[in-house]
Amino acid sequence: MFFVNSRAIIERNQGTGTEIVIQIRNKPGEPQRWELPGGRIEPYESLIRALRREVKEETGLTVVEIEGESTYVDTSNMNPDFVVECIRPFAAYQTVVGSIDSVGYYFRCKAEGELLDQGDDTLSIRWISVEELRQSFAEDPLQFSNVDRAGILYYLKNGIE
Repeated sequence: MFFVNSRAIIERNQGTGTEIVIQIRNKPGEPQRWELPGGRIEPYESLIRALRREVKEETGLTVVEIEGESTYVDTSNMNPDFVVECIRPFAAYQTVVGSIDSVGYYFRCKAEGELLDQGDDTLSIRWISVEELRQSFAEDPLQFSNVDRAGILYYLKNGIE
């Protein structure tokens, strides 16, 4: 089976620096690991629509700004029977070894609202400082989900302004 995912790096700037949202994935039979919000897009669902839906379901937050959204184009005005969208994500990933074959796109974004205590198959939803994330990742990268390790590493290397 092959999956396409839309994943969020939700940032906010605090007086002490940048924080992002992480959560524990809580699905029966799967290990509980820290991950970024996001998930599988539905057939013919827009990447941006999926991102907003997944963030709302998992965290309770409403995405209000997506980096790269200004680059969005689609072909809906050319042929409404076959529409393709194009947008610049923050990063893209592909699993090259593992039990789940997937590609996905990370979007840096901002969101509003209050975090849920638990969301759709998620627990311990919280803001974490980028410095704490960097330390936790350096201490034990395996505490983070298989699919998000590369995305977190990429963010820590290329995403901090």
